[in-house]
Amino acid sequence: MEDLTNKFAIIGSGSFATALAKILNGNKVPLHWCVRNQHIIDHVKKYRHNPSYLRSASFKTELLELSTDIAATIQATEYIILAIPSAYTEAVLKELPSTIFEGKKVISAIKGILPNTNQLLNDYLKAEFEFDTNDYYTIMGPCHAEEVASEKLSYLTFTGLHDKTTQWIADQFKNHYINTVINDDVYGVQFAAILKNIYALGSGIAHGLEYGDNFLSVLIANAADEMAGFLRKVGIRNIEVGVHKEPIPGVQLLKKSFRKSANYAASVYMGDLLVTCYSMYSRNRTFGNMIGKGFTVKAAQLEMNMVAEGYNASKSFFSINKEVGADMPIATTVYKILWEDVPPAVAFEQLENELI
Repeated sequence: MEDLTNKFAIIGSGSFATALAKILNGNKVPLHWCVRNQHIIDHVKKYRHNPSYLRSASFKTELLELSTDIAATIQATEYIILAIPSAYTEAVLKELPSTIFEGKKVISAIKGILPNTNQLLNDYLKAEFEFDTNDYYTIMGPCHAEEVASEKLSYLTFTGLHDKTTQWIADQFKNHYINTVINDDVYGVQFAAILKNIYALGSGIAHGLEYGDNFLSVLIANAADEMAGFLRKVGIRNIEVGVHKEPIPGVQLLKKSFRKSANYAASVYMGDLLVTCYSMYSRNRTFGNMIGKGFTVKAAQLEMNMVAEGYNASKSFFSINKEVGADMPIATTVYKILWEDVPPAVAFEQLENELI
């Protein structure tokens, strides 16, 4: 039987999937890549780039196995990176055999919540596929695909319950423009990645309403506090700023390393929140900016032709927080604007008095 050890697959062909493929391909890691249609395969083989996303990212095609068959791609590999927009994940996965993930390690690059069930991917896989979540890992930012394409220094955070395996996965991505960090906060990094998209929508709406930088700084500072409050309510660690755990036993990150353990001020929590709220590359900020300027949700979706994860996440988190009971006026304001048709100017006027 073919040895599948150390073989990677990526399911998805959007911008983040393409960025991850570029990193592994540039590191000479053989890769099975499942894309949306045959046109993408033909284009990549002929021109060495994805025709739809990150066209400047060039590939060594001799290291790629391209396919449109998800099941075959998963069966051919041990490490499976799922990089599908959360809105489509359930529809894609429900067509797969229930045993497809046995013996596999799933690495989630999905920065969203599954909208039909309001579940994180690891909980969905456990419920629907009896997947052993000890074999579940995540890739989170802050990392804009566009900056990966241009090889600007970026940081990726890898989480998992097995430190040595998490470190090994992270090492496959490390190069001169990608720094890697590991931690074991599987739930915390996923919730933070989802919430920062909601807050980036709020930041974009504020910009569209022509609030200035002073207000935006207050809004984002309050969003950071709101996120920390939710994480603490659901029992997530790593919340205290300036407090670090001892180095991870048995894991040598760097010789003579002075790197601290992750806390709330680290890149995957606060860093990803900041860049998603401020960056012009942020599709959630762009989407929110359109809403603030008067676009309808449908018009903004058609104009962008890309998925803003925070849109569905705002509804899911509103539902989740009914049980959690965290104080979340910013996330609630974004939800009301997008899902209850409250005018952005009216909603933000009300929000102004909630901020500290």
